[in-house]
Amino acid sequence: MPATAISKGAPAFELFDLKGERYRLQEGLARGPLLIAFFKVACPTCQYAFPFVERIHRQFVDPGAQVWGISQDDVESSRGFAERYGVTFPILIDEPPYAASRAYGVRFTPTLFLVDSNGHISLSSDGFSKSDLIEIQKRLAQHYSQTVPPLFRADEKVPEYKPG
Repeated sequence: MPATAISKGAPAFELFDLKGERYRLQEGLARGPLLIAFFKVACPTCQYAFPFVERIHRQFVDPGAQVWGISQDDVESSRGFAERYGVTFPILIDEPPYAASRAYGVRFTPTLFLVDSNGHISLSSDGFSKSDLIEIQKRLAQHYSQTVPPLFRADEKVPEYKPG
């Protein structure tokens, strides 16, 4: 479990995306819950997990849910990762000394945090956890009063967990 505790206030941060646009946690939360996904480009578990995180993004983009990826790599590598794995949500760059990653206590990648609109972390997860992704989907569906299809298709062989 990441160092930042559930129900604790999410640490504020300000980062820039791949185009140089600024993102601030407080501004994002003003629009509703936020799923933050920390990752490294070369991480095989991140490469496996992010297409599923993208599915969550696509299921809830219309009502306004937000997913922000936070890369611990440079802009060029992160852009390549997004293109290769079909990521369309914003990718922010956490440059050395990785202030945002440190503030959230990230020790493994991927690490996900679901932050409610009040700024409290309601769920955290590291590695690839099928049950955690299903829970994130469920909470967003409840928040937006939406019915969505299952996150994982019946024809997919998806492990329950892959460590980061």
